[in-house]
Amino acid sequence: MENTEKKDEDLVKIVQPLVDWYRENKRDLPWRHNPDAYRVWISEIMLQQTRVEAVKDYYTRFLKRLPDVSSLAGVSHDELMKLWQGLGYYSRANNLQRAAIQIMEEYGGSFPEHYEEILTLPGIGEYTAGAIASIAFGEAVPAIDGNVYRIYTRLCGDDSDITKTPFKKKLRSLLSNAIPVTEPGSYNQAWMDLGATVCLPNGAPLCSECPLKELCTAYKEDSWSRYPVKPPKKKRKIEDKTIILLEYQGTYLIQKRPPNGLLAGLWEFPSEEGFVSPEKLQELLAQWDTGADSIELLGRGKHIFSHIEWHMIGYLIHLNRLPSVPPANEGVWISTQKMQKEYSIPSAFRAYYSNITSMKEIALSPYQPHSCLP
Repeated sequence: MENTEKKDEDLVKIVQPLVDWYRENKRDLPWRHNPDAYRVWISEIMLQQTRVEAVKDYYTRFLKRLPDVSSLAGVSHDELMKLWQGLGYYSRANNLQRAAIQIMEEYGGSFPEHYEEILTLPGIGEYTAGAIASIAFGEAVPAIDGNVYRIYTRLCGDDSDITKTPFKKKLRSLLSNAIPVTEPGSYNQAWMDLGATVCLPNGAPLCSECPLKELCTAYKEDSWSRYPVKPPKKKRKIEDKTIILLEYQGTYLIQKRPPNGLLAGLWEFPSEEGFVSPEKLQELLAQWDTGADSIELLGRGKHIFSHIEWHMIGYLIHLNRLPSVPPANEGVWISTQKMQKEYSIPSAFRAYYSNITSMKEIALSPYQPHSCLP
């Protein structure tokens, strides 16, 4: 492994070719048209765990409804969740509003301008704070994400475990010394774009198009597949669930999830842990003191979270009377029109949601699981 001084020199050498490449090849993204702090912040939060192409429409719609910190701080939780519906990782939206409220209370609605201040806002880590500070305010601080880890380890032939704190501290120190004071935003975005379009995360990098290839260890040794080094992913926990759509006279029962934890504060259909048999379903209807005109098996679905995988079956039950014992806490009976317009139903339930709305979605088989990803 090369020593720190050599790596420091290499990172200084790449500054100009990297920034020059960015000027010629940067992606045309809507949040780059007017990169003030609010727009950079919203885009960076949306882009966490989400593809750029998927974010573009959400970003435009979000900015149209919530164009500034004040409007974000004041919007109702249900409307905010509706705007975020489909992006997944809903805690991001909750943290956005918490941060907006903090900005209103502590900074009079003006976005804080310095890295250390930005870092104190809910939901903002070192990468996002670095991106906002450098792009919006020209502060010379690095914004280090997976793209930077991948490019740097290939460039320098660094086989350190990128998940370990010593590596992260070392890289932050190296980049802090190398980042140009004149164009820190362009420098950080160059790393992002090079990783997204050339030094790819999946499959072979496009080395012939890379402005850094002559300095790159992995290019010289044809060893790109070795980097970056990280431990294998932990196996996701499997949870079986039964989703129950209860219909009465054109309305459907939805309930609010708890304020903390997975999908916190969002709306969902009633559900039971495990796969409920038709016989058990009849017992539940009796407990709720109601009966069914018909029960339809909707089939199997699957939804993948970062650490949990839901395997689901669903039922659509047409009730002949309202339950006298509520099947859900904080439940409401609403029409599909109102559901679509005002309530955020997580994409985990999309395949079942589509059975009662005009949404286009995959048809589920009673026998084969299908993936309904966010």
